[in-house]
Amino acid sequence: MKKRLIIILTIFISLINIYNLSFAEDNLTLTTSETLITNDTISDVSDPNFTIYSDGAILIDSKTGNILAQKDMDKQLYPASTTKILTAIIAIEKLSLDEVLTASYTAVMSIPSGYSNAGIKEGEQFTVSDLLDMFLIHSANEIGYIFAEHISGNISEFANLMNEKAKELGCKNTHFTNPSGIQDPEHYSTAYDMAQIARYCMKNETFRNIVNKESCKIAATPLYPEERYFKNTNSLLDSSNRYYYEYAIGVKTGFTSQAKNCLIACSVKDGVELIAVLLGAEATETGLSGRYMDAINLFNYGFENYKIKNFLDANTVIQELQIKNATKETKILNVVAKDSLSTLLPANYDVTNLQYSIELKNDILAPIAKDSVLGKITYNIDGITYTSDLIASSDVLKSKVMITILQVLLAIVILFILAMLISPKNGKKKKRNKKYKNNLKNTSDFNSIYKFKIE
Repeated sequence: MKKRLIIILTIFISLINIYNLSFAEDNLTLTTSETLITNDTISDVSDPNFTIYSDGAILIDSKTGNILAQKDMDKQLYPASTTKILTAIIAIEKLSLDEVLTASYTAVMSIPSGYSNAGIKEGEQFTVSDLLDMFLIHSANEIGYIFAEHISGNISEFANLMNEKAKELGCKNTHFTNPSGIQDPEHYSTAYDMAQIARYCMKNETFRNIVNKESCKIAATPLYPEERYFKNTNSLLDSSNRYYYEYAIGVKTGFTSQAKNCLIACSVKDGVELIAVLLGAEATETGLSGRYMDAINLFNYGFENYKIKNFLDANTVIQELQIKNATKETKILNVVAKDSLSTLLPANYDVTNLQYSIELKNDILAPIAKDSVLGKITYNIDGITYTSDLIASSDVLKSKVMITILQVLLAIVILFILAMLISPKNGKKKKRNKKYKNNLKNTSDFNSIYKFKIE
């Protein structure tokens, strides 16, 4: 009886193992991974084939930060009032726009003669919003000092804050000593660094809206009973100016005799946003403004030679899978891209040359719902990673054939076990046979069929 039970249990356990193994093979790794090749030289950085009148210049894609053109972009130069964009973004991030600040004596009197100002008097009060308008549109230098005193207590501490922020934004060759760009031998930057700051600033809607204004008006105050009106110093925004550029949306001008003419400009055309930084610009041979001509030429170069291109469309079939435990009708599954991907690329670049990698989960089993995330596809272009989830294009139903077969086999085993347990006759019969055999053994010395022993 014990042997029989052991055999039955062995068969039962074997069937359970078969059940598990029948699905274990569906857990085989399905991950497909192609070697990720970085496309590091797609957007070739070139020296423009036209004259640049600035000592340092750069043109970048605002979205990715990719450099499209440059001239001595890492040369340390004086940034003049383009400095104000960093002070402004710090003020926007740390202060409320409707907060009221009071101009101190030191803030008003710290500005050297000859530097632009808004005629603010000691004790005058303005909202942060009004101060930002005058600061970025009119380039009023005393406002930088008002911000610095209110945020950090003094100019030195605020300069430390500026330098920390600059380093955080990726600046490599920059050092600021004051919030407005007033000339100081230790106050310097580069075209590359200022482009990093400008790119960060233009992500802020408050900042963008201010630097795009053609002018601003400031209401009268008790200490200044007349309305103040200021026109933007950026001629690219002035439709009546010879340097007007219809796609321009900012950003900031700068000038000192040592720094010469400086400009940070931003333009948008056909969805492409470009930032140009010009430091230390001279006049052209014909007496035109070098900084504005540089900006216009760089923008035209960028818009003509670079375009936003889709390199992956949503619902593109990336891979076909065969799901082993699925029904016959649904076992073939297309894995598709969830999102479209695009970036700024050279106008003549063939996107089919882009390399990518694919990663899929290693437990892809039915059932699978349509749009379930199964993995991802990754591109690396000019050091920037672009990814999209990979999803199921349709529902995948789980097959019930194997389950049904195993259920039948298990039922048979169970019935067999029950039959053995409720049928004792076989056991008794075997017991009697065993007893009979023992009796025969005990009578082996008898010499006849009769039960009489011969003496």
